[in-house]
Amino acid sequence: MFRTSLRSVLAHKARLMMTVLAVMLGVAFVSGTLVFTNTISGALEKSSAKGFDHVDVALTPGATAAEGDKVSKEVKLTDATLKKAERVPGAASAYGVVSGYAAVADQDGKLVGNGFSTQGGNYWGDDDSRYPFTSGRAPHGANQVALDAETAKRAGYKVGDQVRMSVDGPVLTPTLTGVFTTDDGNVAAGGSLALFDTATAQQLFHKPGAYDEIDVKAAAGTGQDQLKRNLDKALDGAAVHTDTARQLADDQAEAISSSMGSMKNMLLVFAGIALFVGIFIIANTFTMLVAQRTKELALLRAVGASRRQVTRSVLIEAFFVGAAAAVTGLVVGIGIGAGMRSLMGRTGAIIPDGPLVVSVGTVVASLLVGVVITMLAAWLPGRRAAKIPPVAAMSAVHAAPTAKSLVLRNTLGALVSAAGVTAVLAATTMSGDSGQLPMGAGAALLVIGVFILTPLLSRPLIAAAAPVLRVFGISGKLARLNSVRNPRRTAATASALMIGLTLITGLTVIAGSVQSAIDKMAADSLKADYVVSMANGNYLSPDVLKTLRKTDGVTATSGLSNSPSRIDGTTEYLTGVDGRTITRLADLPVDEGRFRVGGTNVVVDDDTAKDHGWKAGSTFSVAYEDGKKQRLTVAGVYEGNQMIRGIMLDAPTLNPHMSDGASDMQVMLKTSGGPSDATKDKLTKALGENPAVKIQDRQDLSNEIAQMFTLMLNMLYGLLAMAVIVAVLGVINTLAMSVFERQQEIGMLRAIGIDRKGIKRMVRLESLVISLFGGVLGIGLGVFFGWAAGQLIGNSMSTYALVLPWGRMGIFLALAAVVGILAALWPARRAARLNMLTAIKSE
Repeated sequence: MFRTSLRSVLAHKARLMMTVLAVMLGVAFVSGTLVFTNTISGALEKSSAKGFDHVDVALTPGATAAEGDKVSKEVKLTDATLKKAERVPGAASAYGVVSGYAAVADQDGKLVGNGFSTQGGNYWGDDDSRYPFTSGRAPHGANQVALDAETAKRAGYKVGDQVRMSVDGPVLTPTLTGVFTTDDGNVAAGGSLALFDTATAQQLFHKPGAYDEIDVKAAAGTGQDQLKRNLDKALDGAAVHTDTARQLADDQAEAISSSMGSMKNMLLVFAGIALFVGIFIIANTFTMLVAQRTKELALLRAVGASRRQVTRSVLIEAFFVGAAAAVTGLVVGIGIGAGMRSLMGRTGAIIPDGPLVVSVGTVVASLLVGVVITMLAAWLPGRRAAKIPPVAAMSAVHAAPTAKSLVLRNTLGALVSAAGVTAVLAATTMSGDSGQLPMGAGAALLVIGVFILTPLLSRPLIAAAAPVLRVFGISGKLARLNSVRNPRRTAATASALMIGLTLITGLTVIAGSVQSAIDKMAADSLKADYVVSMANGNYLSPDVLKTLRKTDGVTATSGLSNSPSRIDGTTEYLTGVDGRTITRLADLPVDEGRFRVGGTNVVVDDDTAKDHGWKAGSTFSVAYEDGKKQRLTVAGVYEGNQMIRGIMLDAPTLNPHMSDGASDMQVMLKTSGGPSDATKDKLTKALGENPAVKIQDRQDLSNEIAQMFTLMLNMLYGLLAMAVIVAVLGVINTLAMSVFERQQEIGMLRAIGIDRKGIKRMVRLESLVISLFGGVLGIGLGVFFGWAAGQLIGNSMSTYALVLPWGRMGIFLALAAVVGILAALWPARRAARLNMLTAIKSE
C-alpha cells in the first residue's frame, strides 16, 4: 500500500500542484512570521541588554496606596535618596536619571523619529559612560543640548547649530554641543534622544530636584544580589523599588517578547485563515482524485485490501504532499522573514543588527502544520472512498450521494447555523467584553453551518443567474448545469472564497460604522473651532493656553486638565475647564439640572452619576490630590461620550490642588472667523511653528480617525489577501481537475459542433458563477457579522449606527467576478485545446 500510494502521488503530481502551492503559501506565512518576529525580538533584546552594562541595581519610585480620602501618590527620588544610595556598603557610584518627552525637529521643521520614542534625558556629570561622544562635548546650562548620532544625521544638525525642539509646547532653540552614540533600544528602533544637563532636564520635564531612576554601580567584589540587599536594608520604608540589572534585562526581554507576541499572534491568525481556506482545496482535490480512481481502489479492495488500508493509502499520499509543501513553505518563509526585516529597514524603522533567527521550534511548527493540515483534510475523502463497496465501485465511476446523506447533511447544517445565529444574536444584547466570546463562537458556528448548507444553497442561488447565462447561449446553459452537477464540489470551491470575503466585508462594515459614529460624536459634542494638543498626548505647558488667549481673533478658550481625587472611597478623575466659556466650546445634552460650572458647582456625566447615585442638586465630598477636602454640588447631569465625560469643575477651583501644577491635556478654542487655513496658520505661528503641537479642527480630527481606520483596514486587507490567493488557487484547481474529469464529455461537445471559443466560454462562465456564488455568500455573512459586532459596540457608543459601504461591497463582488475570470484562464485554454477524438476515447 505504501508503494501504491507513492506511485499514485507521482502519477498525479500535476493535479496535486495547486494543493501543494496552497499548503506551501500557508506554511510560508507561518514560518515567515515566526522567523521575522524571532529575529526582531532577538535583535532588540540583545540591544536593550547592552543598555544595562552601566548599572548593577536600579532604584525606581514606588507609590503610596490609595485608601480612604488619600489619593495614590508616587514617591519621589531626591538628592537625599541618591546620597543614601551612594553610601550603601558595596556601592561604587550612583547617578540620577531624568527622562521625558523631547520632540526634535529637522531643518525643515518636521518631527524627527517615529513619535513613540522621541525622548529626552540627562547627561550625568562630566563623564557619563552611557553616552560616548563622537564629536563635541557634554551640554551645560539651559541653552545647550546633545543629540544621538542617528537623530543628528537625520535632522541634518552638526555641532554648533541651533536645534529646534519642544518638550511641552513652547519652542526651544538650544545649541548643539555634542553628538553621542547609545545602545538605547528606543533609539535603535527609530526614536530620538536629546540630552541636557541634570538641572536643565529636571526643570524642562517638571521634576525639580527629583529623578525618575537612580542607578547604582557595585564596587569590586560585590555582586548585584548583595548590593540589592544592602540597598533594601538602607532604604527600608522609603517606598523605593530595587531591581538588579539582570532582572531589568530579563523584564525588558519579556516586555519585548510580549509586544512582539501580539504581532506574532495577529499574523498567525491570518496564516491560520489561509490554511483553513487551503483545507477546502485539499479536501476537494483528494475527493476528485479518489472519485477518478474509484475502480482502482475497488480493485484493491477486491484483491484483499481492507477499508483501513484504503484510507491509509490516501493518508500516505496526503503525507507526501504535505511534507513536500511544508519543506518548500519553510524555505520560502525564511526568505519572507528576511525580506520583511529588510522592508522595515527601508521604511525608516531602524532595527538593531542581528542574525536571522530560524529556531528548531519554527522548523518543527512549519513541518507539522503542513503535514497535519493536509492529512486532516484528506482523511474524509479517504474514509468515504473506503466505504464504497467494491462491486458498486466497479460498475460506476461516480457514486452519487444518497438521499439519506443529503438529508443528514442539510439537517446538521441547519442545526449548526441556527446555533450560530442564536449565539450571535444573544451576544448583541450583552455589553463590554462579556459578549465577545459568544459572538466569536457564534460566528464560527454560523460559518461552519453555512459551509455545510452550501450544496443546498448552490442550486437556488446559481439558478438565479440563469437569465443572464441564457444570453451566452448553449455555453451559458452548460456552465449553469456544470456548476450544480456536483454541489459538494461547488460548495467547497465557493466556500474558500466565501471565508475571505466574509472577513473583508465584516471588517469594512465595522470600521466604516465606528468611524462614522466617532465623526458624529465629534460634530455633535464639539462647538470649538480648534483643539490644541501635544503630538504624543502629553501635558501642554501652561504657556500654550496663555499664548492662545492673547492671539488675535481667538474669542474663547478652555483648557482640559485632569487630576485624581477620592470620592466615597474610590478614585475618580476630575476634569478642570473654564466654566465661563465651556458651553461655547462643547455641546453636551443635559439630562437633569443645568450645565453650570463655577465655584463649587460641577456637572457630571450620566454614567458617573448613576454609579454614585447622584442627581441634580446632590452634594458630595471630594478629597483632592493634595489631600484637601471640599464639598461640591451637582448642578447638572449630562450625556457623556468617548470624547468628553467625567466630573467637570471650574479650573480655578481645581488647579490649586494639583500637585505638579496646572497642566492641560488639551486646549479648546473658538475664533471670530471660524476655521480656515489663514486662522490655522495664525495659530501655528503664534505657537512658534512647533512640530510637537497639533492644531486640529473638527475635519482634522475626523481625518485623523479616518487615517487610522484606513491604515488598519489596508493592513488587514493585505493579510487577508493571502486567503483570497489561496481561494483563487482552489478555483483553478477545481476547474482544471474538472476539465480532466470531463474530457470525454468535452470531446463529445466539440464533435457535435461547439467550437473552441464556446468551450472556453463555458469553462469561464462556470468559474464566474461559482466565484460570484462564493462572493454573494461572503458579502452576506460579512454584513451580518458587521451588524452584529456593531450592536455590541453600540451598547457602549451612543452615536453608533450601521453604515453599509455599498461602493466597497460592489468592489468586493466585482473582485469575486475577476477572481472567477482569472482563475478560468488556464483551465479554459486547456479544455479548448483537447483533441476531440482522443478525448472521446478517454475513460
